[in-house]
Amino acid sequence: MKRSIALLFCFAMQHLFAQQVKLIPVTEGWAHNSVNTAIFRKNSLVTYKDTQFIAFYNEQSFVVLGKRKIGSSKWIIKQTQFKGNTSDAHNVISIMVDGKGFLHMAWDHHNNPLNYCKSLAPGSLEMTDKMPMTSLHEQKVSYPEFYKLANGNLLFFYRDGGSGNGNLVINQYNHLTNKWQQLQSNLIDGEGKRNAYWQAFVDVKGIIHISWVWRESPDVASNHDLCYARSADGGITWTTSTGKQYQLPITAATAETVCTIPQKSELINQTSMFADANGKPYIATYWRDSGDRIPQYHLVYKQGNDWKVQNLGFRKTAFSLSGAGSKRLPISRPQIIAWQNGKTTAAAILFRDEERGQKISAAVNYDLNQKNWKVVDLCNDENGTWEPTYDTELWKQKRILNLFVQRTEQVDGEGRSDTAPQMIRVLEWKPVLKK
Repeated sequence: MKRSIALLFCFAMQHLFAQQVKLIPVTEGWAHNSVNTAIFRKNSLVTYKDTQFIAFYNEQSFVVLGKRKIGSSKWIIKQTQFKGNTSDAHNVISIMVDGKGFLHMAWDHHNNPLNYCKSLAPGSLEMTDKMPMTSLHEQKVSYPEFYKLANGNLLFFYRDGGSGNGNLVINQYNHLTNKWQQLQSNLIDGEGKRNAYWQAFVDVKGIIHISWVWRESPDVASNHDLCYARSADGGITWTTSTGKQYQLPITAATAETVCTIPQKSELINQTSMFADANGKPYIATYWRDSGDRIPQYHLVYKQGNDWKVQNLGFRKTAFSLSGAGSKRLPISRPQIIAWQNGKTTAAAILFRDEERGQKISAAVNYDLNQKNWKVVDLCNDENGTWEPTYDTELWKQKRILNLFVQRTEQVDGEGRSDTAPQMIRVLEWKPVLKK
């Protein structure tokens, strides 16, 4: 098969992307649903110094870890002792490396007890046995996500409770004392009526940015509104984008709503969060504007004192978003990156769309003052129901985008497709930073 060739090269189709895009094979993994490729993996890939780590489930549902030197196509692969319930696409693996080089991992969560371990030594793929973090609020864990602070400490975000009535918990790991502590047991309170579906980003200055939508019930159609908060002290105190301090926990009544979006607008949960080197926040997601029948990707970003919204508007196919469980959708949730382009700001939104043959695509705008988005395919392979996840630390360090890529097939609900194991690859792309 072409996917198993030792090194694949793809070329973008437009002159803006004349430079080479590489696809580095890793090994085959589970592909019966999107558990390896759901967008809320933080992270699927992570770089520490000159080493990149990767995590995924294999066909036997074991957690597999790997590492390579940056720039190399040779991976060291190790199957761990841990397994996950891969029949549920929520049960993703998330990894991060702390300031001493220890790898931390959480896996197999959808309203069940915490599964967490760390490496036995810096840079090692040998992991400890499963262990608690704080032993507080660790019985109904969903959506585990790691984030690295500028000082080398880690944050661990997760939902405590179920869809429609869960709360956001934040733990912090001190890499000098090797201890976890709980910073927030209920940062965003659903008040027993709703819950927040969030994404977060830690910028190069260590400011934590978080955005979320509210969901009123397990039905995805009840998603509504887009909200924002940030913290400059490692997650202890939180403010709005204007610096007004929140009284915690944040509720629907007190949250800064940056974009009002009604229920039944095909608004997807898990917004994509990013902040540039100046700390300016960017949020990417999709929904259907009032009066329109087609869901479109949107970029929401802060410019001066105002929040701006750009409807990218290039999609032509309508679909309806409703029901519970992991959905099989014609488009992926997007990822957003942004950078300085001379005196202007450039941005790229990464996505997958049936309209484009389920390829890995990017919409790029080199000046956000202008609505001039160019959409290109980074590679011509068909990738099923893949969603983009990337190495956040490598992007911060070197402005190189590394995407976790695998063709996976999600059956609507929590069904299992008959897809054979598929090659896992890392797509390496260094976008043109200035135009």
